[in-house]
Amino acid sequence: MMAAAVAGQRGLSVVLVDHAEQLAEKIRISGGGRCNFTNLGTSPAQFLSRNPHFCRSALAAYTPQDFLGLVRRHRISWHEKHRGQLFCDDSSQNIIDMLRSECDEGRVAWRMPWTIAQVSRLQDVFLLEGPQGRIQAHQLVIATGGMALPQVGATDFALKLARQFALKVVEPRPALVPLTFEPQAWKPFAALSGVSLPVRVSCAGASRTPAFDEDMLLTHRGLSGPAILQISSYWQPGQPLQIDLVAGQKLEQALLKTKQAEGKQLLSAVLSRWLPKRLAECWIVQEEGLTAQMRLAELADPRLRKLAQGIESWNLSPTGTAGYRKAEVMRGGVDTDGLDQRSLQAKSVPGLYFIGEAVDVTGWLGGYNFQWAWASGVACGRALQPAA
Repeated sequence: MMAAAVAGQRGLSVVLVDHAEQLAEKIRISGGGRCNFTNLGTSPAQFLSRNPHFCRSALAAYTPQDFLGLVRRHRISWHEKHRGQLFCDDSSQNIIDMLRSECDEGRVAWRMPWTIAQVSRLQDVFLLEGPQGRIQAHQLVIATGGMALPQVGATDFALKLARQFALKVVEPRPALVPLTFEPQAWKPFAALSGVSLPVRVSCAGASRTPAFDEDMLLTHRGLSGPAILQISSYWQPGQPLQIDLVAGQKLEQALLKTKQAEGKQLLSAVLSRWLPKRLAECWIVQEEGLTAQMRLAELADPRLRKLAQGIESWNLSPTGTAGYRKAEVMRGGVDTDGLDQRSLQAKSVPGLYFIGEAVDVTGWLGGYNFQWAWASGVACGRALQPAA
């Protein structure tokens, strides 16, 4: 819609084709129904790609402030929730209506729902064929996203089409997704499903991977919450996570000091000052092999230090992810080496463009992927040429 609106308002004849019956379902369900539509702190540093510099041009040419200007022009009320994340005050439907209105202003024609069964190219014309008929166009923009959330219509259409036209694809996988563990090994913690706490998480042994200070949620299958979704984009199968369950607090010193003053207190009660009570009780038994009635004074200082270090550096290895049905985005996609960074046009196929999540550019959690969608859409919409 963003690319179509920009091109249409430039006077180009645009047809927008969508196989879905409901418009913009990913926008509708995002941000708990209020759409985290951008992030004020957007920069290339929050994006993953084999070519980390590819997104620079589009992001610089269309910034969060540019999109915010559009939101204000449509009189959509919004608020900043957390770390630059902007949400609608009312509903994500506001953003959908805004984009639809921008398309209408550009006299964009709609074919929806409209299924594309085959795409071919004859000389400089693309031919789209399906049960509802055929469309001819001199330029074709693929904005069909990735494979995350197939339940709302996501498919691998973009990747198939890229391969059809001999473009390379970076192997896709779920990102911003919960991580899972072997059921038997996770069983003691599965009982804590619903417990959440602030943590610091990173990939163990990966010095170039950022650490994220966010909330973590324990589930019956593994770990979720913003901290885990963030690190999941960097995590590789077989790689352990390192989780600081007290998010940078100096637990070792605090416990030793508390032992001197309150040694008769139950260890579980003392740990509950830093951890959720249920997690503290589980940790003492499952990770430390101690009894639930252990008192702080009963632990020798070296043993207490070891306990604190374990909480500050919990190393555990996920066995997989919760898959595309639970992922917010897809990592990987059309290889950026085959695309022009200013226009998003395929270098080897003039007139063919790939934008948004279909491209090997994946943002952090927090509005970054929407900003990439807007920015890449605008870059493409500005680059499209009028028919000769």
